[in-house]
Amino acid sequence: MSNAAVKTLSPEQAWQLLQDDPRALLVDVRSQMEFLFIGHPAGAIHIPWIDEPDWNVNPHFAAEVRKLVLGGLDHRSGKSVPILLICRSGKRSQEAGELLLKEGFTEVYNIEEGFEGELDDNHHRSTLGGWRFAGLPWEQC
Repeated sequence: MSNAAVKTLSPEQAWQLLQDDPRALLVDVRSQMEFLFIGHPAGAIHIPWIDEPDWNVNPHFAAEVRKLVLGGLDHRSGKSVPILLICRSGKRSQEAGELLLKEGFTEVYNIEEGFEGELDDNHHRSTLGGWRFAGLPWEQC
């Protein structure tokens, strides 16, 4: 078994990696409601880690990510496709990343602070950190 760990990136570092490596995939693991109504990083692919109605871990998560990478290896360089995971504050995406490592993925990144960051003293998000706080491209319906 590998000693690989999920790597951590700030939102800005994640954005830069996405710009530098066109193979990199940004996967938003939040629920469908969060993805649609709170917003999401522009270009993110939505694969929920935990979703309604039962709020159970998605048993098909790794398989759905694997379909995106079509084998996951650039045979010319021997490098895996970078998978960048984001959730609300970086906790669910860390768990999802750990599963992907167990399933054989090697280039797995968790975006610290997530899309909205932690709660501030007034119980508001997007005021202390996160993708949206950093001013990175995002959209909502």
